[in-house]
Amino acid sequence: MTPAGIPRPRIRRPAWAGRNYSLLTAAAIITGLGTHGALIAAAFAVLQSGGDGGDVGLVAAARTAPLVLFLLIGGAIADRVPRHRVMVAANALNCVSQGAFAWLVLAGDPQLWQMMLLTALCGTGQAFFNPAAEGMLMSSVSGEQAGRAFALFRMSMHGAAIGGAALGGAMIAAMNPGWVLAVDAAAFAVAGALRAFLDVAHIPAREPGGGLLSDLREGWQEFIGRPWLWSIVAQFSVVVAVVGAAESVYGPLVARDELGGARPWGFALAAFGVGTLCGALLMMRWKPRRLLLAGTLCVFPLALPSAALAVPLPVAGLGAVMFVSGVTIEVFGVSWMTALHQEIPEEKLSRVSAYDWFGSVAMLPLATAVAGPVEDLVGRGQALWGCAALVVLCTGAVLFVPDVRNLTRRTATIEVASGKTLSADTEGTTGRLG
Repeated sequence: MTPAGIPRPRIRRPAWAGRNYSLLTAAAIITGLGTHGALIAAAFAVLQSGGDGGDVGLVAAARTAPLVLFLLIGGAIADRVPRHRVMVAANALNCVSQGAFAWLVLAGDPQLWQMMLLTALCGTGQAFFNPAAEGMLMSSVSGEQAGRAFALFRMSMHGAAIGGAALGGAMIAAMNPGWVLAVDAAAFAVAGALRAFLDVAHIPAREPGGGLLSDLREGWQEFIGRPWLWSIVAQFSVVVAVVGAAESVYGPLVARDELGGARPWGFALAAFGVGTLCGALLMMRWKPRRLLLAGTLCVFPLALPSAALAVPLPVAGLGAVMFVSGVTIEVFGVSWMTALHQEIPEEKLSRVSAYDWFGSVAMLPLATAVAGPVEDLVGRGQALWGCAALVVLCTGAVLFVPDVRNLTRRTATIEVASGKTLSADTEGTTGRLG
């Protein structure tokens, strides 16, 4: 009660932010805090154990290789069984693998093969988790507010990334990287417990199909039949590979040799996180009509961090370009999720998401594995300039696809009493009399 005896007004969530959406957002924040610090910790654990850039690349490749191998199976399973069960099982595997990795590092003598094995288990968990999580998120919001919901979800997730990267860098500078890995294991345990309470009763039961291979073929037909979908995934197969090599292999090496160690690199990754946070905030209000055109144009700045590392720029300059790339990639991310939500049937979301993830990360294990040898062959600076050039070339090429330029936000036409029509975008926030 207020002093005047008037009941205090209750703070209400938006109608689209239901129980599932809230649980998914809370769990993503928790895992974001742990994972973004752990990615830095894994690289520095390899370096502190006596490894070099090639070893860092091998550990990074070990994480992404099973992600590529099992993604399609994970997507098919997530469209067959309750998605939250897949998510919880994957979180349990990640908790165990990261906990074992932390114990090895804290014990003081981790072997390269052990670190590769444990990161491979973590990647396997992610292969099953990602398609299930994306399908679950898309089914948890209404079409009228999908873009806003995705933007808020990503803003929360990236807010956690800011804290996770900064905290991880600071912890590594002050103590053993194993403690950061232990925090990540605990985060997976808590997030898995939250995801166990997700409600899937609203998702229609799947009709019995012809088996796993039949489900995969059906998902492939849905994927390949949409030029905007497969062309952008093909683009990102290269973009994700070169950006991943630059940030997981070359970034820590440049930080160690030129910038002063883990703390500046943690600052740069945190600046990227701040950028994604600002980009998501922008997408809470901005609703570009040509979803994919706006998103694709915003991929070009992803070349900037590789160029900044090639120079290399001082910490402040590197942080600035990481911030810009974070803002612009978030414009793409929200636009992409809105397009998928608008165009893909709900019962096929996880399979299409699996093909999306598979194509996007297919070349990442190879890129991270060869990053060290390429550096030895042409030099670190030339390798980073090559990464920047490939981002620009692939992004320019995808703009030649008509559907990428022309796919628009769907509108709904509603009859009103005056006989006029009200045309509203699918975000449900604006309208005009026609």
